[in-house]
Amino acid sequence: MTKLLAESPEPVLHTALLQFIFPFSIQNGEDDKLIGQLKQDGFTRFFLDNKELEDAYYGEGYCVSHEKMERSYLPFAAHVLFPREKDKDSFRRFSKVNDLASTLNMPGRSIPFRVLSTDIFLCPFQVGFLTIRTQLVDAPLPFSVALEFADRFRTLEDATLEDKGTIIQCGENSFDLVEDFVFENLAPSLRLFLDQSELNGAYFETLPFFVDERMMVQAFYGFVPDDDEDELDIGLRFRASQLDGLDADGSPYMSASDKDYISDYCREHSYNRWGPDTYYMTNEQTFSCLSRAKPEIATRLANQMYGEYYYGLLLSIFHKIVLLKLSNLHSRLRINRDYDEIENLIFLINKFSAKFYFMELISQSQGREIFFQLRKVYGNDALFDEVKMTLDDLFQYQDKFQAKRRDTLLMILTVFTVVSGIYGMNQVIEDLKAPIDWSKMKDYSPFEYLALFLTFTGIAVSILLTLKELWNGIRSRRRKRYYSRE
Repeated sequence: MTKLLAESPEPVLHTALLQFIFPFSIQNGEDDKLIGQLKQDGFTRFFLDNKELEDAYYGEGYCVSHEKMERSYLPFAAHVLFPREKDKDSFRRFSKVNDLASTLNMPGRSIPFRVLSTDIFLCPFQVGFLTIRTQLVDAPLPFSVALEFADRFRTLEDATLEDKGTIIQCGENSFDLVEDFVFENLAPSLRLFLDQSELNGAYFETLPFFVDERMMVQAFYGFVPDDDEDELDIGLRFRASQLDGLDADGSPYMSASDKDYISDYCREHSYNRWGPDTYYMTNEQTFSCLSRAKPEIATRLANQMYGEYYYGLLLSIFHKIVLLKLSNLHSRLRINRDYDEIENLIFLINKFSAKFYFMELISQSQGREIFFQLRKVYGNDALFDEVKMTLDDLFQYQDKFQAKRRDTLLMILTVFTVVSGIYGMNQVIEDLKAPIDWSKMKDYSPFEYLALFLTFTGIAVSILLTLKELWNGIRSRRRKRYYSRE
């Protein structure tokens, strides 16, 4: 940790808008119940054709054009992100206006903020997202304070001594944990529908996190212009990406000191198309826009962060989570036993690659470049290549297994056919013609009893194998219908 020099002036923000994103897993088959509960809790289904919602959730002065947002994505991507009423293979969004005045209290400082609204997304593959949209209201405010707020608020459970000293005050209610503030005040019914099965074997986690133990942060920082500065300092960009706010003494700090490291990091994780006034920083936990543009331009940039860039971020996170889930399912397979699960995994991988993972999703060049930057940071292409290799391996194993099973079945049927045919036709077939005289069987020789046994066993095996194949076919169709609804 490096404390910044006091002679460096602390940058001041005129706007700080932060969205905190929590990915979760939904209990299997509980989507409809959750939707009904969300409606009871005051959440509204979000549709692009409802233009009354364009300025409903983002705070005073901010608006997201639904028409522009749809045009930003290619049709097959827009179909997934902005669905019609009953399309389950899509991002189903439910939103609620909160407009809650709150305060984050920590030792030596209080930071007032407002919870503007809350989004809950229900996505395919039992994946969901909770987004908390906030605005720091005590502007102008120091940049370090905004970063400290983001770092403290994204921590749902206390992980450090600093976290234990953080309290959220909302009206007459006080919350020692951000988790309690979120799941008791903003989304009170969501916890009942969280899938805890991903936590099997965990020692400390009590919530089903996929990537980290903290919420992801999407932020817009509007800086008050400084005539003495030619551009937004590279150190500011690094701190925004790492959420380096205040140290224990309340002083601004940076979590790195080597200039070459900071320069290389920013070169890899920043999008500089509109520099020196506007930069976008990306890593696995944060996606930030830093701008010292004029207020009207800053508003348009903030609207983009609420609109098309917000959905681009969710889609990138969704891709990574599903790819990780598919890899996890593969690692848990008992390759010699879980034949049905192998078939299900092959179906899920094919469904994901065909419906949700495309190289080209965004129509505009700047949005496409930012989306590629996010995908590179999350490593989605490498994960996808790994999953495709898994698919190839599963296909090869399935082909070998099915060939072996066919050979074994053919051998069994051949043996029964030859042996029972020879013995049956030559020794007992005449006695089995109607009407059957069962008394003749009392005088059978051992070989004739063997022939009779093989004859009836062959008939029974044929019937059982036929019934088994019919049952497997029915189960396979049921599984495909079930997973197609996921």
